[in-house]
Order: sequence, then structure tokens, then C-alpha cells
Amino acid sequence: MIEKKLYPLRFIPTPSVRVWGGNSLINELGKSFVEKAEDGSERKLTTKDKIAESWEIADMGALAESVVENGYLKGNTIEDLMGVYFDRLVGEHVYNRFGSQFPLLIKYLDICDRLSFQVHPDDEIGATRYDSLGKTEMWYIVDADDKATLYMGFNKAIDGGILYDKCHKGTILEDVNTVHPKKGDVIFIKPGTVHAANGHILVAEIQESSDLTFRLYDWGREFDPKTARKMHLEEAMDFIDYEPYKWENYHKAEEFADKTKVAKTLVDCPHFKVSKLDITSPIRVRPEDYDSFIVYMCLEGKVSIQVPEVNSKGETTTDNYILEKGQVILIPAEIENFVIVPMEKESTLIEAYVPETEEDRVATEYIEENIDFKINE
Repeated sequence: MIEKKLYPLRFIPTPSVRVWGGNSLINELGKSFVEKAEDGSERKLTTKDKIAESWEIADMGALAESVVENGYLKGNTIEDLMGVYFDRLVGEHVYNRFGSQFPLLIKYLDICDRLSFQVHPDDEIGATRYDSLGKTEMWYIVDADDKATLYMGFNKAIDGGILYDKCHKGTILEDVNTVHPKKGDVIFIKPGTVHAANGHILVAEIQESSDLTFRLYDWGREFDPKTARKMHLEEAMDFIDYEPYKWENYHKAEEFADKTKVAKTLVDCPHFKVSKLDITSPIRVRPEDYDSFIVYMCLEGKVSIQVPEVNSKGETTTDNYILEKGQVILIPAEIENFVIVPMEKESTLIEAYVPETEEDRVATEYIEENIDFKINE
């Protein structure tokens, strides 16, 4: 019996309606969302709904579990895939490191109102207190209005007690940096970084597979019983970074403007490596060079992902997977190679995967040494 090979996977996006959301995910990215109620009924969301987030690939249990949209695995969740295909799906070093947890959460954000001042913990805090990964994240600005604003870290060192008082008094704006983002800007948000936003900003987000978000100040909405959401100021006090914001974590679009390079590295950290690909001619990709799954988010244009297959007669055929603006696709690690072909002149992708770290290499060597030892016994 011939074992079926994995193929590029699309997932059904999961919407999140929030007070700060808008309608760009439908109007600009062409998304279609269905919201399920507790009684099992379904409702198609419209532009009248404040859709703040589209969770494109999520392995978050009860919060959100992405469901395959295409091919023979259609209807299966990503948790199902992780439980059957293991390293065939994510790569050996990724599986050794994360086990059956898919390590990344892939999102689009549509910020149209005031996003709360918030902060995320690191892996150590996440594991010891919440049995979760921490939340390191990266924002790529897909679009932004001229008046849109990001609030990123502190403009000077601040004392925890002072921050506590200012959050309660609503005067935190005095101590945070104000930035007007532009299309193509990249923000690497390390754990502990206090951040917020206001105005229309469309974001492609790559982050650890975690939903640990701690709100510090919600623009006064927390003081009105009709709009109040839970605040987490006390819980977050000991993992906030109170030092001035490190501007090397904010990259302007101009830094990635070199048109002679197809791939520009946006962020390279132990949790993920993210690049921007400007596709003007076909490029061949070999996942074995990554030893990881690869995620592509299409920001502009349209591309064809072409995967060669050998049929039972030994003939080589090609399977084509079209990726348009706003769409996301997961390339399993076991796919040997594929070609990305531009179908429109201006085609831009975000590429994300989990890089191998020195700790991963040491762990793999340890496992292999122990396996050899047991075999020799």
C-alpha cells in the first residue's frame, strides 16, 4: 500500500470579534467568516461586525483549532495532524522541541480603534505559571492610515509603582513612545514590552502558539460597567520591561527596500525566522534545508506553489496551489521541493518557519547517542 504524502495545507480562518476591530479583513483581504454559537448554530459575519483578528493557523485547543480546508485531509484539525504525522508535518528538530504542539500562531489583525495597553510574558513565566509557551511576536504592517498610532515601550526608565498609578489614572501616555507606522514596517515585540495601538492598522502577525495577553490599561473602558474587560496589571508587574524601548526592534520599511534581493530577513530569533519574498520570477524551495514546516502569507498579488509528484507509473506530474492576497498556506516539512511562480507582477509573500537552535542540535545529538547506546546493549 502506497502511503499518501502530505501536501500544502489551507485552513479555515477563525474570526475574533473585538471592540477595536473593523471590516478590512473582509473588504481588503477578501476573508469570509462563519461564527459558531454555543448551541451549534452558525452566522456569517459581515462588514458590520467588528472583526479584529483572523486566526489563520492555530493549535490553541478550546480557544481555536484550525481545520483543514483542502485535499484528502479536509475536515481534520491541526491537532489531528500533529497526532498522526509528527515530524513529517513540522520537521524533526521542531517535533523534538515542541512535541505535539504546533509552535506558531499565524494571524491577521485589523486594528480600527484603541487597542489596550498590554504585555506578554516569556517562555519561563508562561511555563511555570500558566503551563503555556510565552508570547514573542512580530508585526508586519500590511497597511496603515496616516493618523494611525503605535505605542511601543517606554521613552525613559520607569518605576513599577509609578506605572501602576498611571494606569489607574489614565496618564500612561506620558511615558510611552508614539510611532506612526507605515506600510512595510516590522515590529519585533519581545516579552515584557508594553504596547498598544490606535487608528486603522492592518497587521500580519507571527507569534508563539500562546494567548497570554495581560491588559494594563484599556483607555478608560475598564471603568465603565458596559465596556469593562478584565485587567491584569497586578499579575504582570514582575515581567514588564521598565527600561527605555530598544529601537533596534522597530524596523522601517526602507530597511527592506533592496530590490536586488528576493528574500529579506525581517526577524530571526529562536522562536521563528521570518522573511519577506518579492517574487518576480520562479524560485525553487527545498524544505529539507529548513528541517521545518514553512508558512506563507500572501500580502500582494498572486502566486502558484507547484509541487512535483511521481505517480504509480513513475511519471512526474505537478500539483498547483494558488495563493492570493490575504491567503495563508502551510508547507509540510516532508515535501522535498516546490516552485513558487508569480502570477501577477507585484507578488509579495511573508515566509515563516522555526529555525534550528544550538540547543536543538545538542538535544538531537543526545537523543541519537542514547539510541545508539541502547541498540548496542
